[in-house]
Amino acid sequence: MIPVRITVLSGASIPAYQTAGAAGADVFACVDGPVSIAPGTVALIPTGIAVQIPAGYEAQIRPRSGLALRHGVTCLNTPGTIDSDYRGEVKVILANLGSEVFVVECGMRIAQMVFARVFRAEFVTVDALSQTERNDGGFGHSGI
Repeated sequence: MIPVRITVLSGASIPAYQTAGAAGADVFACVDGPVSIAPGTVALIPTGIAVQIPAGYEAQIRPRSGLALRHGVTCLNTPGTIDSDYRGEVKVILANLGSEVFVVECGMRIAQMVFARVFRAEFVTVDALSQTERNDGGFGHSGI
């Protein structure tokens, strides 16, 4: 485990792992009242928490599979990255891809937060890259 410092606003819930084997900690909505997300629209949902992630790590905000399957609700910019030097409130961009209005209420589990190591790259300019079997074959290059 890595230690992650957290500040919690009034009425907010601390992210929580639901099972011993869960990779992601559920993140909860912290809204003043119900927020309706119409089909085909997005909403920025506050969580009421801010985190201090250790250097060399990031937190990824990912969708919850149950919301996606049952309601067509997912996170945009997935996975959303929270950098180790960000100290503001964590907010989640929810998108309603379903056919009915989705209502977010305070305390609802809206996303999950997964921590991952981050390796910074050193970019080296070269005249040419090494050749591979694929080379510059892009989207769908290997067939259906």
